[in-house]
Amino acid sequence: MDQQTVALRVLAHFVPGSTVRDLVAPEADWLDIRWCADNDDTTFYRELPDAEVIWHVLRPLSAADLRRAPKLRLVHKFGTGVNTIDIEAAAARGVAVANMPGANAPSVAEGTVMLMLAALRRLPALDHATRTGRGWPADPQLGDIVREIGGCTVGLVGYGNIARRVEAIVTAMGADVVHTSTRDDGLPRWRPLPRLLAASDIVSLHVPLTPATRGLLGPAELTAMKPTAVLVNTSRGAIVDEDALVDALRAGRLAAAGLDVYAVEPVAADNPLLGLDNVVLTPHVTWYTVDTMRRYLTEAIANCRRLRDGERLAHVVNQPTGY
Repeated sequence: MDQQTVALRVLAHFVPGSTVRDLVAPEADWLDIRWCADNDDTTFYRELPDAEVIWHVLRPLSAADLRRAPKLRLVHKFGTGVNTIDIEAAAARGVAVANMPGANAPSVAEGTVMLMLAALRRLPALDHATRTGRGWPADPQLGDIVREIGGCTVGLVGYGNIARRVEAIVTAMGADVVHTSTRDDGLPRWRPLPRLLAASDIVSLHVPLTPATRGLLGPAELTAMKPTAVLVNTSRGAIVDEDALVDALRAGRLAAAGLDVYAVEPVAADNPLLGLDNVVLTPHVTWYTVDTMRRYLTEAIANCRRLRDGERLAHVVNQPTGY
């Protein structure tokens, strides 16, 4: 590195593993990366004033946080959803917010199908029964409640990169797939939401969290679903009325759920979902694979290089002043 060159300061809001460190090591001559756990506010606020770039995962980034970052030029979301970033406040301060559309789609799609299978096949209950010596002979009710994806109608709420990958996987398994989106897209398998909910054996959510989608599935929508149906959510927790979901699962108005996201994250220890044996739970990690991290870092480094070189950034989602 030329002695006159100053490294770009990046505040990476996650703790890296060895693979991540190896991937970014070749950029050490021009990227000064400061790693910070998402729950380590002490380090975060110590590093924030000198940060020019934030690599953002999940922790909310508020207008107050942005005011403490006078050198900040780019917030790069590792993923697609930017609902935890105050993008308008960033724009007002001339800070670009960028995301990575499609980068996590393969991992989230596979994680979605994993949750479908685990919920349909009652994996948590069977795992527990086996571990406690009650797994054989098999519960005779399994023949009444356990299903194959290939015999199901899968309803995709939202039809972006992830949903289309899920469609390809479950179609190969024999499922019939329908989808909905904000308006009729003209495709033959499009259905309005009420018809999709009534027809589907599995409903899988793939929409961003916006004012229009918050609480999209409330008591009425959950009641419209088949009592034998499974709900899978790898999108955002607040898209579903969580209290209504708990009530439906407890009352048998919904057979099961597979959830990777929640209304409040991390999930509180007293969340009633944790006590239900017809729910499969993962902690917002369907995206989190070495393959996704490699794609994230490739895109993040490329945008940092554009920032360094004065080039137009990729995938900017706001309109920062002066950009």
